[in-house]
Amino acid sequence: MTGAAGTGAGGGFGLYVHWPFCQSKCPYCDFNSHVRDQVDHGRWRAALVREIEAFAALAPLGRLDAIFFGGGTPSLMAPDTVAAVLDAARRAWGFANHIEITLEANPGSVEAGRLEAYAAAGVNRVSLGVQAMSDADLRFLGRRHTAAEARAALSVAAATFPRFSFDLIYARPGQTVAAWRAELEAALALAGDHLSVYQLTIEPGTAFHGAHARGAFVMPEEGVTADLFEATQGLLGDAGLPAYEISNHARPGSESRHNLIYWRGGDWVGVGPGAHGRLPIAGRRMALAQVRTPEAWLGRVERDGRATTTAQPLTPADIAAEALMMGLRLVEGVDRERFRAATGGEVVDFVDLRGLQRLIAGGFVRMDETAIAATAAGRQRLNAVLGLLLPG
Repeated sequence: MTGAAGTGAGGGFGLYVHWPFCQSKCPYCDFNSHVRDQVDHGRWRAALVREIEAFAALAPLGRLDAIFFGGGTPSLMAPDTVAAVLDAARRAWGFANHIEITLEANPGSVEAGRLEAYAAAGVNRVSLGVQAMSDADLRFLGRRHTAAEARAALSVAAATFPRFSFDLIYARPGQTVAAWRAELEAALALAGDHLSVYQLTIEPGTAFHGAHARGAFVMPEEGVTADLFEATQGLLGDAGLPAYEISNHARPGSESRHNLIYWRGGDWVGVGPGAHGRLPIAGRRMALAQVRTPEAWLGRVERDGRATTTAQPLTPADIAAEALMMGLRLVEGVDRERFRAATGGEVVDFVDLRGLQRLIAGGFVRMDETAIAATAAGRQRLNAVLGLLLPG
């Protein structure tokens, strides 16, 4: 049984574990990550276990389908911390058959040297933050590893885990379609069954935001970015890794099970600083968020058992909006039966009907008896699609 008694309506049940520490802050990153000279791994191990135990008492759901260690840089975690977290999760909820347990890792030589220890601790899938295949581009992105280290780490990952993935960033300054195609072809020679390809965006509060405002670099024009996106879809699709989500490509059956829980509106527990969750509690679907600052989170968990700072009940309209915002990222779209079970209504009860009709007529959305989905053109313009579809 997964997602038992939940308003996730059969979308699965997962655990997200946030490790907030990095060796350095990448200039494009707006995640909840922090650089610290020292980390007391024993205290952090005990706190993560304690917060899992507190959530298990709060939400005694079915067996876990997936666990994801994100960050930050989870490959800076001690392997015995990973093992302790997995033991606590198994005691708390149990594991479904063929559970997916993913850990994000940097491909530097130190982190790559821990991959076998993470596998021994129970991790069965790794996601490597490669980001680029050339040293010059890695330096621009603020990455600490080299292209040679990335290739070596991918070789270790392929030999150590039954499944692995890695990330690339495109739409970098000066990038041409021809250069990107060559980089993707080089990446495909090293890829397994999954590849994540993200467009570089300039986010407020990042180092790139200030540098871009000062004119330190120029981002590609919109037409070039669209061409890069189309080249990505075509080349990876032809290679047998079609897109199943806007930025994610996989061989059929090798999609990220944990991320599908988010996109299909399932239930998940989020532990660690700034982690978010969606859980059924006392018959209501709740949006939960943990304290963001690492030291404040640690002290709160040691005092109270968990460090939840937000616990907001979601209305049917809230659930519908989340289902559409997340589910339309997927090629499969939003399953209408699952949508009805989660919201108590039909898609047309929660959307702007004129907007829906315009989107269908324009070829950006399709809807039939089983699903509502964005087309390829719609996924490329998803923010505009959602702006027309969702009221207010």
